[in-house]
Amino acid sequence: MTLTSERQIILFKPQGRMDLEGSVAFNEKVTELLPQRDQLWVIDLAEVDFMDSSGLVALVNGLKAARQNGCRLVLCNVQTPVRLVLELTQLDSVFEIVHNQEEILGFVNKNNLLLVR
Repeated sequence: MTLTSERQIILFKPQGRMDLEGSVAFNEKVTELLPQRDQLWVIDLAEVDFMDSSGLVALVNGLKAARQNGCRLVLCNVQTPVRLVLELTQLDSVFEIVHNQEEILGFVNKNNLLLVR
C-alpha cells in the first residue's frame, strides 16, 4: 500500500488484492491520517486486480471517514474486475469515480507530493 500526501490531497494506492489482508492495510492508512477539512482523498485502484466484500467494506469505511471529516473521496483507475464488483453491489452510484488521476490531480505539482510506503 502506498500513501501519498500533499497539503490538501491524500492519494492512496493500494496494490494487488483488496481482500481481508489488503483491506486491513487500507484501514490502517486511513486511521493514521490526520484529516483536515476540505481535503481530497483519492483512491487510485490501478494496481488492484481483485476485490471481495472485505475490500468493499474498507472503501465504504473510507468514504464514511472522509465525509465525517468534511473531506471528499474519489476513486480512479478502477480496473474491470473491481468495476464489476462495484456495479453488482450498486456502489458505483455511491462513489465518485473518474477515469484516471490526471482528471483530478492535473493541477497538482507531483514533485510536491510526499510518498510514504
